[in-house]
Amino acid sequence: MRNNLNSFFTLPSSIEPIDLSYWGVKQKVYVKRDDQIHNIVSGNKWRKLKYNLAHYNSNNFKGVVTFGGAHSNHILAASFVAEKCKIPLILVIRGEKPNELSPTLKTCVELGAKLLFISREEYRNKDSNSGFFSKQFPNYFIIPEGGANRYGIYGCRDIIKEITIDFQDIYCDVGTGATMIGIHRQLNKNQRVNGVVVLKGAEYLDKQIRELISNNQSNGSFRLLHEYHFGGYAKNNQKLIEFMRVFYKITGIKTDPIYSAKLFYGMIEDLKSQQKSSVVVALHSGGLQGLEGFEKRYKVKVYE
Repeated sequence: MRNNLNSFFTLPSSIEPIDLSYWGVKQKVYVKRDDQIHNIVSGNKWRKLKYNLAHYNSNNFKGVVTFGGAHSNHILAASFVAEKCKIPLILVIRGEKPNELSPTLKTCVELGAKLLFISREEYRNKDSNSGFFSKQFPNYFIIPEGGANRYGIYGCRDIIKEITIDFQDIYCDVGTGATMIGIHRQLNKNQRVNGVVVLKGAEYLDKQIRELISNNQSNGSFRLLHEYHFGGYAKNNQKLIEFMRVFYKITGIKTDPIYSAKLFYGMIEDLKSQQKSSVVVALHSGGLQGLEGFEKRYKVKVYE
């Protein structure tokens, strides 16, 4: 099964033109449809897990430990892959155990993952306490939150390798920054990656990403856009929801309120302020599976 896992995924993902003239965008824009890779392991999740899985298979690990919140796309993707490959999986979940599990966590349990809830303070310090998890789960392969390690970054290089059109700018959403770094490593000197940051108060990412990119041989450039977090991660914002509805009506593309809607909103606002004629790519990173939990939490229906 491990060797045939690629057969579950639609790769390379398609790239299609999108008309954003409704918002006054003059640039020629394409969407890289990573949301269509798989209905569960969509977007960049398989890209970031693929080489982590290869590393797991080439060593004598007993299982995998990884991290995320109650609505995390990463932990659901990891659960799917672990179930198909018969890998014991421990999910370290941010926050106390709720009275009722989120739809994402319920699915993870159904797929065979074991949940370990830790306080938000412990979770914030999880990286400095990595030795604790190594001791608690000896000979388990520890994958950081979002698959944000060198194997995850390596897998995200394939995004650019699959794009056959000549473009100047590519936009992606940014949580941990791994996808953005992987993209940057494949750019040429005339290209730029623009990261729309989905977290509030995440200016620390500028330094982290700059340090990781400084060792890159790419001549491409990058920048982070911090203005479009809409209150922070997984926050309910009516303006964003209205944008999602209009965007779907105009383009036929669904987005989620945690990542991809912020990406498209931020990209449109950014492009509107530019007069230059250019070719732009937007990476749709999926994440629609988290929509059910968001709607249940805030008692809102995004798409009728």
